[in-house]
Amino acid sequence: MVQITVKKIEEKKLWESFLSEHKEANFLQSWYWGEFHQNLKKEIIRTGFYEGDSLIGVMLSVVEPARRGRYLTVPAGPIIDWNNKKLVEVVFAAMKEIAKEHQCIFVRIRPQLLEDEFSKKLFKANNFQSAPMHLHAELTSRLDISPTEKELMAQMRKSTRYEIRKAEKIGIEITTSQNEKDVKKFYDYQLDTAKRQKFVPFSYTFFLEQFKVFFAADKALLYTATFEKKVLAQAFIIFYGDEAVYHYGIGTEEGRKYPGAYLIQWEAMKEAKKRGIGYYNFWGVAAEDQKQHRFYTISIFKRGFGGEDTHYLHAQDLVINKPKYLINFGIEKLRKIIRRV
Repeated sequence: MVQITVKKIEEKKLWESFLSEHKEANFLQSWYWGEFHQNLKKEIIRTGFYEGDSLIGVMLSVVEPARRGRYLTVPAGPIIDWNNKKLVEVVFAAMKEIAKEHQCIFVRIRPQLLEDEFSKKLFKANNFQSAPMHLHAELTSRLDISPTEKELMAQMRKSTRYEIRKAEKIGIEITTSQNEKDVKKFYDYQLDTAKRQKFVPFSYTFFLEQFKVFFAADKALLYTATFEKKVLAQAFIIFYGDEAVYHYGIGTEEGRKYPGAYLIQWEAMKEAKKRGIGYYNFWGVAAEDQKQHRFYTISIFKRGFGGEDTHYLHAQDLVINKPKYLINFGIEKLRKIIRRV
C-alpha cells in the first residue's frame, strides 16, 4: 500500500488546479480566501495530501486569534474523498498537529459534507463534538442555473417574477464595480443595516481586504441597484468554480419602496451563466420554522428564486485544551442567544 504523505503547498497553480477538478469545492478553500486572511495578518496553512506523487487532497486552515484563546478553522474543507478511511485518518491527524503547533485550544471545521448519518457518525467516531456556533453558512438555498433564462423565471415564486419585471419596467439601473474605492460606500450602508437590524457588522478592513483579493482575480463583482439617483441595494457576488455566491448584501431605507434587490439577483445569475457557472448559491438561510431568526425575512426573499435548501453538517469542534475550550463554549453559547443566530 502506498503511504499517504503530508506537505505544505506553496504553488497557487497546483492548488487551484486541484480545486478545479472537484465540483464540491467553493471559495472558502480557494487560494484567494487564504490570501484574504493573510492580508488580515492571520497565519494560514495550505496542506496537501499525497499518495505517491499524486495530490489526493488539500486543506486550507486559518489560525484565528482570540482573547479567550486562539483556535484553528477549516472552512468548507478539507477537499478530500471522505470514503477513503486512511486519508481521513491522516487528515484529522494533520489537523490536530497543526492546531497543537500553533497553540490552538480547539479546531473548528465545517466540511463540504451534507448533514446525514454518514457525516455525523464519521466526526463522532473521530472525537469531534457539535460546535456551539456555526462556521460560515450551513443551511443554504442553492439554485441550478443551467436551464434557460425563461425556464429559471418560470420556476420562481410568482411574487419574485413580478418584482423583477417591475424593476425592469420602471427603469431601475444595475451597475457593477471592481473598484476598491466603492467598498467604503458599501461598508457605510452595512453599518446602517446593522443598526436597523441590530447585529454586529464586520469591520471595514474585513470587507476591504476580501473585496480587493477577489476583485483582483476577477472572481467577484459589487452590484448596485439605483433608481432616480438613489441607491436601493447592493450585493457582493463571488464567482468561483462551479458556483456563484451571494455573499453579502445591503438594502437602504429607499430600497424598501422599490425592488432593486430582486433585479440584482437576476442580473448576477445571468452573469454567472455567461461565465459557464452551473449553480447560484444564495448563501445562508434560516430554517423555515425559525420565525424568530434574524435572517428569517431575508430567507423568504432568497427562497423565492426557486433554489433548493442544502444542509451541510453543522460545525464540528476537536478539543485540544479542554479547560480553555469550556470557557470558550460558554461564551459562544451566550453570544448565539443574544445575536439570535
